[in-house]
Amino acid sequence: MSKTFPTQSPPFTALLSVTLILLTLVPVSSYRPWPPNPSKNITDYALGASKKYEGSSEFVKLRYHMGPVLTNIITVHTIWYGTWKRNQKKIIREFINSISAKNAPHPSVSGWWKTVMLYTDQTGSNISNTVYLGQEKNDRFYSHGKSLTRLSIQSVIKSAITAKTKPLPINSRSGLYLLLTADDVYVQDFCTSACGFHYFTFPSLVGYTLPYAWVGNSERFCAGQCAYPFAVPQFIPNVKPFKSPNGDIGVDGMISVIGHEIAELASNPLANAWYAGGDPSFPVEIADLCEGIYGTGGGGSYTGQVLDGRDGATYNMNGIRRKFLVQWLWSHVLNYCTGPNALDH
Repeated sequence: MSKTFPTQSPPFTALLSVTLILLTLVPVSSYRPWPPNPSKNITDYALGASKKYEGSSEFVKLRYHMGPVLTNIITVHTIWYGTWKRNQKKIIREFINSISAKNAPHPSVSGWWKTVMLYTDQTGSNISNTVYLGQEKNDRFYSHGKSLTRLSIQSVIKSAITAKTKPLPINSRSGLYLLLTADDVYVQDFCTSACGFHYFTFPSLVGYTLPYAWVGNSERFCAGQCAYPFAVPQFIPNVKPFKSPNGDIGVDGMISVIGHEIAELASNPLANAWYAGGDPSFPVEIADLCEGIYGTGGGGSYTGQVLDGRDGATYNMNGIRRKFLVQWLWSHVLNYCTGPNALDH
């Protein structure tokens, strides 16, 4: 039986009791690294003697800090901020829908989510195996401008849940709010230190405590950083980028960051559950530990063994009808990074 936590449960109240502390905390960021040796083709990376090289370390101290995890059915409510093409939305929707899909061929997105499901709350209840795409809100007229701060992102979410027409439902128990910004929107720290981040809204600003994530389309601003390996930074010469599996560099690059943030929101929604390190304002979470690792042999910023489609595109897992390249996640059971395309599975 899964444990639920009510809207005004004690962990929420305790965590939010000191407003000044909250305002100093920094949302957890996701950044995409690139291999330091670009001459080595990712798919040709030579395996070491140990297949457990993928981020394996006896020094990683990922601990549970007694906070809630998302054990109920998870619903992802999406805010499309700015101008989006129909096919771009389809790619992202299918990725989210694929998290719980049972009919995708191996290696699958749902197989990737099984690592997330290993994490439990203090009652031993596992993170939910069901992730639904919830209601969506379009903000095509850039209601808060084309340059957003971290705090103004919360204002965008507030606008979406308080809109006069078709507001997003308020679901503080198992809802995630995913703000996706178009390629002409700049967000604070975008490209310099973050491709996406997650946190929770402040009641003083939004009226509710809602776990949320932001991910931006980097194609215009910094595809070489946030959509790597489908784009390569200019300062790395003579490296040919990989072909994206869905024909959209910016959105295919977003997919892995979206996966990163959803996995961490499920396992650490209020910054007091699963993370390494002693500071909850700068936690190292289950996806942070595996940045840039997409297959067996990954580590030291090498991507690892991935797959090549018939069309020449690079991917490492299958969705319902599409292919995706998504970073691996840390397993506290195995004590290393893993994914559905691991060669020793």
